[in-house]
Amino acid sequence: MKQVHLRVDDELYDELNIYAELTQQTMQDCVREAVAYYITSVRKKQCEAPGGRFTFIDLFAGIGGMRIAFERNGGRCVYSSEWNKYCQQTYFVNFGEQPKGDITQVSAEDVPDHDVLVAGFPCQPFSIAGVSKKNSLGRATGFEDKTQGTLFFDVCRILKQKRPKAFLLENVKNLCSHDKGRTFQVILESLEELNYKVFYSVLDGQHFVPQHRERIIIVGFDIERYGEDIEFEFHLTPKTTKPLMRDILEKKVNEKYTLSDKLWAYLQNYAAKHKAAGNGFGFGIAPLDGVSRTLSARYYKDGSEILIEQNGKNPRRLTPRECARLQGFPDHFKIPVSDTQAYKQFGNSIVVPLIENVAGLLVQKVEELDIPVRQEQDALDEEERQRMVV
Repeated sequence: MKQVHLRVDDELYDELNIYAELTQQTMQDCVREAVAYYITSVRKKQCEAPGGRFTFIDLFAGIGGMRIAFERNGGRCVYSSEWNKYCQQTYFVNFGEQPKGDITQVSAEDVPDHDVLVAGFPCQPFSIAGVSKKNSLGRATGFEDKTQGTLFFDVCRILKQKRPKAFLLENVKNLCSHDKGRTFQVILESLEELNYKVFYSVLDGQHFVPQHRERIIIVGFDIERYGEDIEFEFHLTPKTTKPLMRDILEKKVNEKYTLSDKLWAYLQNYAAKHKAAGNGFGFGIAPLDGVSRTLSARYYKDGSEILIEQNGKNPRRLTPRECARLQGFPDHFKIPVSDTQAYKQFGNSIVVPLIENVAGLLVQKVEELDIPVRQEQDALDEEERQRMVV
């Protein structure tokens, strides 16, 4: 990391100091954020010319896994949002764009028009009490009542304001059972209330990377634009050769990734204790010719869920680059943050080739649905042209 020394006048310093206190950031982070936003703004103006097969926005963007997947299908990202400053750093060095911060503070009107909304939104419980009270009074409730105060609400308000042709949402498999199934029920009801035809499926990333990673994918298409007669199936095209753990391992690995004697002894004792109690908790040695367990954001703590066996010494955890590969990120993807932050980022990310596959199906469906819409519009334009001639 390079250092730059800046001199600013007293008034600007005071303003920066106030902003730092309001946002609970250091002065250094505030200045870095301001410079990144400036560079992003300049680059946006330089690239305003239309291009790409379609446009999309990247909400709860993390480090940009979804963006890679949709760009590989010809998409052009016109807006991104991510509040975590370390994720913003990784996003910036890889895409040259600083994502906007807290989406709850962004007006839906300020989000650019787009064809596809993409979001890996956090899973939160919804408050049922207010809805139940309204139901008892015989009053209808909408998504604004049911989802207010959650980050999913921000997805809904942007869908309502911008009405993109389609959307893709991603979340953990447990979303289906979260809060006894009520969370998922509210999500489906809210999306359908917004007049989108919704499809969903739980998909496993192990068909694309050597990792057992199940996630629920929700896609939807605008009924107001395309009508009710919409069909969609998650017919994925996995790799012809099954991905193996050995394929993602680095040839030379720093000794710092080898578990200490103390940590290795603790993990073995912990696993033995739970095995005796009839529980399945414990460390996991990843089979080199198989797939690993699910990489999680807690991997930075001890790496216990995915360990690599080593001859003559303790097992080791994966390196950040190996975690990136386990999620399907390309090797040219830059990792500018500490190992701890990198483990959190890749543990929270998506399997890029899996989403790339689904994105391809979604875009193909949108283009298919657009054909009769375009033909109808061309007929109307021709009719108008004939009237003007007469």
